[in-house]
Amino acid sequence: MNGQRDIRLLLADVDGTLVTHDKVLTEATKAAAAALHDAGLALAITSGRPPRGMSMLIEPLNLQGAIAGFNGGVFVTPDLSVIESHTLDLATARQALELIFDEKLDAWIYTADDWFIRDKNAPHVARETRTVKFDAKVVASFTDAHLAQAVKIVGISDDLNLVADCEKMAQRTLGRAASAARSQPYYLDVTHPEANKGTVVTTLSKFLDIRPDQIATIGDMPNDVFMFRKSGFSIAMGNSTDEVKVQASAVTDSNENEGFAKAVRKFILRSATS
Repeated sequence: MNGQRDIRLLLADVDGTLVTHDKVLTEATKAAAAALHDAGLALAITSGRPPRGMSMLIEPLNLQGAIAGFNGGVFVTPDLSVIESHTLDLATARQALELIFDEKLDAWIYTADDWFIRDKNAPHVARETRTVKFDAKVVASFTDAHLAQAVKIVGISDDLNLVADCEKMAQRTLGRAASAARSQPYYLDVTHPEANKGTVVTTLSKFLDIRPDQIATIGDMPNDVFMFRKSGFSIAMGNSTDEVKVQASAVTDSNENEGFAKAVRKFILRSATS
């Protein structure tokens, strides 16, 4: 381990990283966040979740800076006031939705304020509702009015290979017009090209006047690799796939075995005192 690292900010993914499979912040995770604060280091979070789907984390983690929802599609303050947001281009949103449907995935649309679905009984709707702690709005079909405000379009399927294949197809088809990456094995997130976790690193760098090489990142999914590549030090969770782990500077334990808290102690706080 390099004791010469000068880390000033830890940027953490949420699901699969900060919280357990049951979406719980453990006491060890909260204690690790407090230890970062006591050491004078900042903690920030980024997620495919909407900002208000992260509001329950703000107080227990003592978050004081910008929070990046929708993988950087919307940045908010801790009181959820919008700092900046990036909606998808309408033509790109239409193309993304068509591609998702053509590949036989279900779809959701998130705007800065709302979550739209077509079937309240569709796979993962109940789980997502528990996670973000607000209800979706059910619509008969998605219209241009929805797509014009889309911050994130999600493709959903329990056929995980299908989601992985759709991710590759979306990346090829949409190119630089959008960012497309899995936030969970069963979710494909399509956002504005500037709304990816790599851009979250560079945006927080500007907001906080902290160099990217002074930012550490921790996550578990392919969309977290974007922030690994932009940060000075990166940590993959033990529950990550090998394709994610090989692109990180270090690997910690799983989110079911206090991987975040262990990473803070081993890689961040120890480095800060070296």
